[in-house]
Amino acid sequence: MSTSDNGAPTFGLSGGAPLGIVVGGSLSEGIEIKLNDDASVEDIPVGSYVVIQGESKRFFGMVNEVRLATTDARLRTTPADLTAPYVAEVLSGTAAYGTITVRPRLLLPMVAGVEAELAPARTVPAHFARASKASNADVAQVFGVEDDRHFAVGTPLDMEAVVCLDLKSFLERSNGVFGKSGTGKSFLTRLLLIGVLQSQLSSLLIFDMHDEYGWAGSDAERGTQVKGLKQLFPAQVAVFALDAERSMGRPVKPDVMVEIGYSDIEPEDIMVLRETLNISEVAAESSYSLERHFGKGKWLRAFLDLEHRDDIFSLANAININTSALASFHSRLTNRFARLPFLVEKPAQDSVQALMDQLDKGNHVVLEFGRYGDDVPAYMLVANLLTRRIYARYRDRQITEAADTRKRTSPLSIVIEEAHRFLSPAVASQSTFGIIAREMRKYNVTLLVVDQRPSGIDPEVMSQIATKVCCLLDDERDVDAVMTGASGNRELRSVLAGLESRQQALIFGNAVPIPVAVRVRDYGTTDSYDSLMRAARHRKLPGTYLKPEAASTRPNHDDDELFG
Repeated sequence: MSTSDNGAPTFGLSGGAPLGIVVGGSLSEGIEIKLNDDASVEDIPVGSYVVIQGESKRFFGMVNEVRLATTDARLRTTPADLTAPYVAEVLSGTAAYGTITVRPRLLLPMVAGVEAELAPARTVPAHFARASKASNADVAQVFGVEDDRHFAVGTPLDMEAVVCLDLKSFLERSNGVFGKSGTGKSFLTRLLLIGVLQSQLSSLLIFDMHDEYGWAGSDAERGTQVKGLKQLFPAQVAVFALDAERSMGRPVKPDVMVEIGYSDIEPEDIMVLRETLNISEVAAESSYSLERHFGKGKWLRAFLDLEHRDDIFSLANAININTSALASFHSRLTNRFARLPFLVEKPAQDSVQALMDQLDKGNHVVLEFGRYGDDVPAYMLVANLLTRRIYARYRDRQITEAADTRKRTSPLSIVIEEAHRFLSPAVASQSTFGIIAREMRKYNVTLLVVDQRPSGIDPEVMSQIATKVCCLLDDERDVDAVMTGASGNRELRSVLAGLESRQQALIFGNAVPIPVAVRVRDYGTTDSYDSLMRAARHRKLPGTYLKPEAASTRPNHDDDELFG
């Protein structure tokens, strides 16, 4: 709160630089503000924040348009002679001036800095109300300060104030990180996951398609490696790996090597792969007939063991399936599954049980796919299969806990990359992820989807995405997909279009009180690690940060090598 020289609170403007006065507008279209002579349109980007001091209310809003205006139409067709500098000075602010359009979003307390419940703006300030740039204190009042519930994700594009996400609201529903390739989605997702991990509000299961989140990730812009979650939080993060060859070549071995038994694969897992493997609907549906014929848990191995075409034709006649369709189905499954080393007759351990044991401890699991991250069918098969079994366990637990209130399962957030492959209109009804997006909130399970093609996600699923974090998108269909249903759709489009291609994002939805365009906080330097881990040490998370020499090579995580 700003004060006068005698220490009394200052009423009125928040302390930001004065901009101008209200000259018109509406609640739906935005408030038009005529800029003062000393306020340049060049210094007011779309997406910046403004406070308007009304007669009895203070309005907080976002700039959604910047315009050049004139009182004399002749200036458009016959510009004045500006060879003499004083001519431009005389015209500027009188015959030629700038305006901005601001949509009021929130009502702030009349006294700057006073703690109060923020209310949505349902009216507009009067003519000639004074407008100023929002101050750092205004932004802190709107977005909160970093604490056990709030995580600092970045700063507004034209300010040094900190923007925080409300992690409790973030984790109550499914969320999405979107952006075209190369905009830093993995970079941004990693930060969000660190915030969730620090908050201890939910466990995380991360399907790490390209090995970006476990032990180390990559910074394409700097051309360097950055610490993953396991390096920063060795006591809380378990790394499960699918690619034994690549994992064993690392200095730090995974906690669990994942193996999938043929008996674990069910017809539902094959249905999810129908488009990816280019399998006809008739062929994919035959998996249910095969399960009935050979028995649950036995059908896939028995089907793949058929070596002769005559055997397949006999089977097709026995289960009343088109012979050509079944033969094609057999060929595609054999070619696809025979070369996956992690698919075995009998797994050494139950990977799902090992995974559930970690989640039950309140830990977080990163499943690294290694080389198989680029094998889309393999990625989809494993992710859907594991999620299906976890879904069943959380659903059953919820039923048990409803009868015994003393039991309580920790909430779970599942992170999935290339989400459109699981959530397309054709697949979402068959995919376990589609079920989670629609109904798993009641079972304490939500999704964090990461995707560069949001237009490929089923609209019904997109409607369940409560908080959207959007990096730059240049396909109009993708922009339409993320903006559907958003309040202030048109102004958000202009803000999204103005983002830079790296380290900037537009955030809107449950986790923020109003939409905000941010410059994402830094990650990958010693200072950035210290900044992120300071909050973890404050929350007394055990073993949160390896010393640099310990983090670089050695797998030993003894207590004397940890601090924080």
